[in-house]
Amino acid sequence: MAATAATAAPADPPLDRRRMVAFVCMVFGMFMAILDIQIVSASLAEIQAGLSASADEIPWVQTSYLIAEVISIPLSGTLSRVLSTRWMFVISAGGFTLMSLMCAASSTIGEMILWRAAQGFIGGGMIPTVFASAFTIFPPSKRSIVSPMIGLVATLAPTIGPTVGGYLTDLFNWHWLFLVNIVPGLFVTVSTYLLVDFDKPNLDLLKRFDWAGLVLMGAFLGCLEYVLEEGPTHDWFQEEAIFLAGIVCVAAGAGFFWRAFTAAQPIVDLRAFSDRNFAGGCLFSFVMGIGLYGLTYLYPVYLGRVRGYSALQIGETMFVSGLCMFATAPIAGRLSGRVDPRILMALGFAGFAAGTWIVTGITRDWDFAELLLPQVLRGCSLMLCMIPINNIALGTLPPARMKNASGLYNLTRNLGGAVGLALINTALNDRWDLHLARLHERFTWTNPMVLERLDALTRGFSGLAGNPDAMALKAMMNTVRMQGLLMSFADVFLLLTVLFAAMACATPLIRRPRPGGGGAGAH
Repeated sequence: MAATAATAAPADPPLDRRRMVAFVCMVFGMFMAILDIQIVSASLAEIQAGLSASADEIPWVQTSYLIAEVISIPLSGTLSRVLSTRWMFVISAGGFTLMSLMCAASSTIGEMILWRAAQGFIGGGMIPTVFASAFTIFPPSKRSIVSPMIGLVATLAPTIGPTVGGYLTDLFNWHWLFLVNIVPGLFVTVSTYLLVDFDKPNLDLLKRFDWAGLVLMGAFLGCLEYVLEEGPTHDWFQEEAIFLAGIVCVAAGAGFFWRAFTAAQPIVDLRAFSDRNFAGGCLFSFVMGIGLYGLTYLYPVYLGRVRGYSALQIGETMFVSGLCMFATAPIAGRLSGRVDPRILMALGFAGFAAGTWIVTGITRDWDFAELLLPQVLRGCSLMLCMIPINNIALGTLPPARMKNASGLYNLTRNLGGAVGLALINTALNDRWDLHLARLHERFTWTNPMVLERLDALTRGFSGLAGNPDAMALKAMMNTVRMQGLLMSFADVFLLLTVLFAAMACATPLIRRPRPGGGGAGAH
């Protein structure tokens, strides 16, 4: 009996309550930072009216935040090592809260853009810091608890962002899109200062800080995000500003990668990509970013442009995805410790593909009932993908590389969303033009079905004020444009189906992580 006891496996360490409470507070801060990516998207018209902004200026309320955040995320690894997790998060949460207040107090569009950029840059550091903490302060045996938590927040926050924003603007006004962050932000700032003690600062790293690499990385990622955001709506490089940004992006990117491999202490250590599972996890995270942000964009565009829904109605229709994420997160967490994560990933991407395949039959009459199953599949699939991808990418890395790798990993998801939105918008516009051209070839004055339809419309408008013939022709042209738009939606959903199906088939290329591998339990 004694020998048996001596050779038995060590007991599972108890969950440190202080660390768990501290981690939950950090997760809440990450939720606010990710939520603010999308919270203004449904209320840009109200912000535009309140700040007397032009149609060209108002998109920068969103773009400035995204550009600043995408620069901040990979930088957070270095800053977290310099300042420690505690001070990195306190500064990020406190600065994010202050910038939220400044956004709410903005009286001009210039002020709003400035404070939104600062909000995105300062708050962006919270996201990778939470991911790194999850895989360093908890042992692998606790990942079935912490991984679903961060996976749910990272996917749920952008999904419900437009819903929350629509409700706040409808019930109060646009200022509350930012004021809602104040009290939770203060709570997160104070609680992390009091509770977080995961590591110590290392100010000696500042002596070899790669300032040139920082400038090059900022120019590279900032210009890349700008090109991806503005390109689809400005005919890409036909616009001078986008063309110049593209040149800067290529030049700065070349300089950044040169510094990353030659500097004594690079601003971002790219050696993490030498780990096969980390590189593979980042690729899958990139594609998942397309599914996360791309579908969060596509469904509201359809509901708004085709169905004529308000922001609040769109939010209420889309909320089912969030409910499915909540329901699936604990199940996926339990399965992640018992089932090969590659199987979960394959099921997740297959679910994505099934959901987008269903929507390839979209018509102008599709409503909540028709979109229910695709949204259920999307919500469940996000959780089935996110949790195993997190564990595969970050779960086997040593603690010393975790902070830097977490920034790179989260960057790939955001860049996936940016690239996905750019490609989706471009494909949507190009296919719409193509379908309109083909439809116009068929809708001619020699087509008896067209003439019959025009006659019916003219008779229907004959009792109304105005020219019945002109009204009938306009109605016919609107029908043609709507049909072309619907056909382009179907094409985009088909492209996404092929992409997600390909990723489901590629999961065997990932190497299965060893049970209990990775660095955890750092002190």
